[in-house]
Amino acid sequence: MIGIVDYHMGNLRSVYNAFEKIGEKVDIVKDADKLKFYDKIFLPGVGAFGDAMKSLDEAGMKEAVLDFARSGKPLLGVCLGMQLLFDKSYEFGETKGLGLISGEIVEFDKSKFQTKLKVPHMGWNEIFIQKKSPLLKDIKDETYLYFVHSFHATCKDDYIVANANYGYSFPSVVQKDNVFGFQPHPEKSHDNGLKILKNFVEL
Repeated sequence: MIGIVDYHMGNLRSVYNAFEKIGEKVDIVKDADKLKFYDKIFLPGVGAFGDAMKSLDEAGMKEAVLDFARSGKPLLGVCLGMQLLFDKSYEFGETKGLGLISGEIVEFDKSKFQTKLKVPHMGWNEIFIQKKSPLLKDIKDETYLYFVHSFHATCKDDYIVANANYGYSFPSVVQKDNVFGFQPHPEKSHDNGLKILKNFVEL
C-alpha cells in the first residue's frame, strides 16, 4: 500500500488520480502516526520550501517521514517534495530540509544562461540518464517530462540518476538507497510519467 503524505502543500488529487490510472490503490495520509504502516510513501509539494518545512513540522509529518526513510522502505519526493529531501534551501532565506540526501536547493543562476530564458522553468524538457535506477526502468534517455520550478538541487554526482538542462545542467532525478527524488511532475508527464509511477509501485 502506498501513502501520499498530506501536509497541505501538495497537488494531492492529481497525484491520487494518476495512481488510479495505473490501477494502484493509494491513500492520502493525514495522520503522521499511520505513515509507518505503508509499504511506500509519496511526498508531493507545491509552493515555497520554508512554508513546506513548517507545514511538515506542524502536521507531525517531519519526524514520521524521517522515520519512514530510516526503515528502508521506498520514499519518493516529487518537485518541491524532492527538494525537501536535501539539507537546505536558499529560497526566501536559508531553511533546513530533511537532510536525507546531502546537497542544497538553489535558484536558477541566470548569469550562466547563454540565451535569454524565463524562470520558472516551465514545460516539457528532456532528461539525460546518468545511471541505472529502478525508477527509470524502460524509460529512454532524452525522454521529455513536465517541469515547473524556479529552484533546483545541487549535489554530488553519486546521487544523480538523471540531469536536465535549462541554461545549464542540473539534477532532475536523484537517489540515495531507498530515497528517490524526482524534479519533474510524473502525474503531468502523460504515459512516461505513469510508467515512472508504475516503476515506483513495483520497487
